[in-house]
Amino acid sequence: MRTDICIQPWERVDDLHRKGYHIIQDPKRFCFGADAVLLSGFAKVQKGEKVLDLGTGTGIIPILLAARFPMGSCVGLEIQAESVEMAQRSVCLNELEQIVQIKQGDIKEAAKLFAASSFDVVTSNPPYMNDGGGLRNPFAPKAIARHELLCSLEDVIAAGAKLLHPNGRFYMIHRPHRLTDILCLLRQYKLEPKRLRFVHPFVGKEPSMVLVEAIRGAKAMVKVEPPLVIYRKEGEYTEEIMEIYYGE
Repeated sequence: MRTDICIQPWERVDDLHRKGYHIIQDPKRFCFGADAVLLSGFAKVQKGEKVLDLGTGTGIIPILLAARFPMGSCVGLEIQAESVEMAQRSVCLNELEQIVQIKQGDIKEAAKLFAASSFDVVTSNPPYMNDGGGLRNPFAPKAIARHELLCSLEDVIAAGAKLLHPNGRFYMIHRPHRLTDILCLLRQYKLEPKRLRFVHPFVGKEPSMVLVEAIRGAKAMVKVEPPLVIYRKEGEYTEEIMEIYYGE
C-alpha cells in the first residue's frame, strides 16, 4: 500500500482484508455495505477478462474483484465527480493503476463511452429504490446511491446488454421486491437469467437481497442456488460469509 496518497481529514481508510487492499471513504457521503462484498463474492471472472462496474461509487467492487481474480482489466463508471476522485485515489493507494480504471460518466450514456460488446463481465450494485419506494435521504450523494434519481434499473440493464459481448455475464445485487422487474427487463434486453441466490439475515428470516447472474444471448434455464445466510446468531457471521469477507 502506498503511503504518499492524500487522505483528507474527514476521510477514513478501511482495510478490505484481502491482499492488503484498502479503500478511502467519506462517512458523510456513502460507505460501501455488505451488498458490494456479496456481489464481489458471487461474480465470476476468468483470467484476462475485461470487466465493467456500472455505478462504481468509490470503486469498492473493482478493487475487491482485483483482489479475488486475475482479471485483465476493470473499469468503474461513476457519475459523481467526488466519488470518482476518491475511487481514483483508492486505486493508486493499492497500486492497481495497471488493472483498474475509474471513469466519470452517466450510465445512460455508457454505450457512447465504450465500444459495443467490449466487455466479458458487467457488474452493478445499483440504487434499490424507485420513485415510490423508501424514504429519500436529504443528502444528495447518499440519495443518488440509494434511489433511482440519475438512472433507473432499466438504464443499468440496457447498458449492460449493449456492452457485453455474446455470452458475456451480467451480475447484479438488488432487493427481492424488485425481482419481477429485474427478470422481465433482463429478458427484454436479451440477458437470460441463469443463477439466482437469495441472501437472508438469519435462517428462517425472509431474504433481504438477491444476487442475479444473467448471460447475454443464452438459452432459457435458471438455477436457484441455496440461500446465503449472513448471521449464525446476532453479531456472528456464518462460515460462508466469513470466507467471502476474509478468505484468500
